[in-house]
Amino acid sequence: MTEKVFIKGTFLDEISHDIPHQNWGKKEWSLDFKYMKSVGIDKVILIRCGYKNWITYPSKVLVMEQKAIVPYTDLVALFLRLSEENEMDFYFGLYDSGKYWTSGAYKEEVSLNCKVIDEVWERYGNHKAFKGWYLSQECNKNIGGIIDIYAHLGQYCKQVSCGLPVLISPYIDGVKNISQYTAQSKREQTITLDEHFKTWETIFKGIQKSVDIVAFQDGHVEYDQLEDFIKVNKSLADQNQMTSWINSETFDRDMPIKFLPIKWDKLRYKLETAAQTGISEAITFEFSHFMSPQSAYPQAGHLYRRYQEYLKEK
Repeated sequence: MTEKVFIKGTFLDEISHDIPHQNWGKKEWSLDFKYMKSVGIDKVILIRCGYKNWITYPSKVLVMEQKAIVPYTDLVALFLRLSEENEMDFYFGLYDSGKYWTSGAYKEEVSLNCKVIDEVWERYGNHKAFKGWYLSQECNKNIGGIIDIYAHLGQYCKQVSCGLPVLISPYIDGVKNISQYTAQSKREQTITLDEHFKTWETIFKGIQKSVDIVAFQDGHVEYDQLEDFIKVNKSLADQNQMTSWINSETFDRDMPIKFLPIKWDKLRYKLETAAQTGISEAITFEFSHFMSPQSAYPQAGHLYRRYQEYLKEK
């Protein structure tokens, strides 16, 4: 029998800065959590609590310091309530300024997020579903002070919350690492396996006491390269006492339209490749747009049904 990895978690992409917003309210979100639960998802990860001036909860810190716009619905409170109702774990994603860390001013990114962590823990830390943290500054190489960002913020999350786990989901600088604002789907240059190993060997050593779980995104390399890169990533995580998941993307990077639900054969291939390398669990970006029966994309509901069939296979 072919080894399998199942999708046990999904990101919640509620800022939607590069994917169209679905304009869901409490009713739609409540139904979506039930759909998630029905296919075995037991954790949700808020991909970021805010991006630039758009935020998911009424943060006094971000309104004052970043001129953020107060949301009409406290989505963090809603997601925590739905997580508890559906017996899911909730991971809180930190704030992405979209300017400090990308310009090298990583100390400002860290300082601001420490205030957010304090505010969020005081406001929501008593919820039983609050089970971890997500560091939202995603990267593919050692730039922008990323080691210091991960090390400092991961440690601070743990310190404030009495050791709750910290998750990151970096990506590979492969041929599909290309801007979403172009019709291109590939580029000529790509990182080699050896270069990737050396880069991440350095990063992992610097963050091993601050990060507990690493879930590399699986969509930036060619399919015939994927197994080798997953093996390297898992080996590095094992060496640094981190748990390895896979972020199995449910959107397709192979088309000029950014982004549509992925072809089922591609998703299945990625999940089975991860299983062959010893990965035990997958999360995805992300269920609600690309896999939900109530997604704005009709193809997502078909992907959901194919995945249901996969779950029932012996």
